[in-house]
Amino acid sequence: MEFGIVELSRLQFAATAMYHFLFVPLTLGLSVVVAIMETVYVMTNRPIWRQMTKFWGMLFGINFALGVATGITMEFQFGMNWSYYSHYVGDIFGAPLAMEGLMAFFLEATFVGLFFFGWDKLSKVAHLAVAWLVAIGSNFSALWILIANGWMQNPVGAEFNPMTMRMEMTDFYAVLFNEVAQAKFVHTVSAGYVTASVFVLGVSAWYLLRGRHIELARRSITVAAAFGLASAFSVVLLGDESGYSATHSQKMKLAAIEGMWETEPAPAAFTAFGFPDQEARETHYAIHIPYVMGLIGTRSLTTSIPGIEELETQAETRIRSGIIAYDALMHIRETRDNADPAELARFEAHSADLGFAFLLRKYVDDPRQATPEQIVQAANDTIPRVWPLFWAFRIMVALGFGFIATMAYFFYRASFKRMNFPRPALHLAVWMIPTPWIAAELGWFVAEYGRQPWTVDGVLPTAMSVSALSMTEVAMTLAGFVIFYTVLFVIEMGLMLKYIRKGPYQDVEETDAWVIRHNERLAGRQNADAIAMPAE
Repeated sequence: MEFGIVELSRLQFAATAMYHFLFVPLTLGLSVVVAIMETVYVMTNRPIWRQMTKFWGMLFGINFALGVATGITMEFQFGMNWSYYSHYVGDIFGAPLAMEGLMAFFLEATFVGLFFFGWDKLSKVAHLAVAWLVAIGSNFSALWILIANGWMQNPVGAEFNPMTMRMEMTDFYAVLFNEVAQAKFVHTVSAGYVTASVFVLGVSAWYLLRGRHIELARRSITVAAAFGLASAFSVVLLGDESGYSATHSQKMKLAAIEGMWETEPAPAAFTAFGFPDQEARETHYAIHIPYVMGLIGTRSLTTSIPGIEELETQAETRIRSGIIAYDALMHIRETRDNADPAELARFEAHSADLGFAFLLRKYVDDPRQATPEQIVQAANDTIPRVWPLFWAFRIMVALGFGFIATMAYFFYRASFKRMNFPRPALHLAVWMIPTPWIAAELGWFVAEYGRQPWTVDGVLPTAMSVSALSMTEVAMTLAGFVIFYTVLFVIEMGLMLKYIRKGPYQDVEETDAWVIRHNERLAGRQNADAIAMPAE
């Protein structure tokens, strides 16, 4: 692949997006975990739960502040590096981002301040309401961003206007309730909940291994294990829903993830293992699980899933249809208000394939002048690189089932073994802390890399979306972003490690006194039970 302005711009956006997503999952999950802990405090009035809320809330605040700093720069890139994209689909893509700022971010940012500075100024119930509003704001923020991203994956509720040469929204509710967006939202949010659960579990396990903050750590593990187990199941189930929606909206991505080169008779098997070979168009040493892919992709045993080669043939047909649409569009543009009704009808008949004609702009300025060889090459471009998608997806899935097993084990120990945890299990929990971030980044890689060569699937190719910048300009801003984000990441890690080592430092005397009284009551109750038991 030739490395040019398009690839460099993609690399810049990928770097900033993946840096930003180091902060997002923990913000989503910790906001809910903290709200759950404060709910228990309000219900029981036990100081230990207030101390837990403040401690984990402090870590949430550090992560939230740095996440905001990394997220703001991403939106500027749409105008700076992807100006034609912003011009072409800004009417649709901009609306959810505006709603995110107005409805979600302001809500979240406002109540974050009240959460940290309102402990002595608000009643318990009012402060609890603030905690839940912070969590709701965080999740609403993710909702609107994922609606925008989901539209790029499945562009519904919009149509191309030949007079303005832009996409325009025709149905806001179709954009809002886009099946891809809704599936991505619940899947991504659940992944954030798992991330926070693993983080809380790992940090609490570290405290137990060192014999520090025992009461806080045990209760935190109980919350993390219960919340994490439910969330881990949700991630797997909702990921399955994402696969089902891809069957309708992104068939090529699904076929590439599966390494399915040829269409198989229904029901298709799932390839558990193999080595995809793009040149030979074959997956070597493939191990198949019968029926599974058919059930995941179609919810039936009688519907086939098209393979890569069949989809490539369909793309070639759509490119030729798109050339007809492009030709009609040029005639319409020449006559403007006096457009020939026959040309308008011809355009409408083929307008759904206009984006496929734009794939030829990579090879020729006027798609109507494309050679048969260029059409074949453009159809071949609709196939993403298979092996990275194939393995990224399988590693992500393996980690997902690992989270279920881990959370189930700690939930069992917390619920039925009086919160006694073996040291090897605690060591495992500490070492697992980075894994949900790995899974989340792989998930985004599959979602975005698998969409190539499209910025908006089937509508706008990535090669057409970039700004008219020089390689030097993009390279300099890429280097600047990487340096800036790396500094922020180092600051984040330094602050998080500092406060984790420091441990809970608020309400210490009151909490310690309550713990002593609580343990004395438990000891007295056990002695009373022992006396009441008949001697053998």
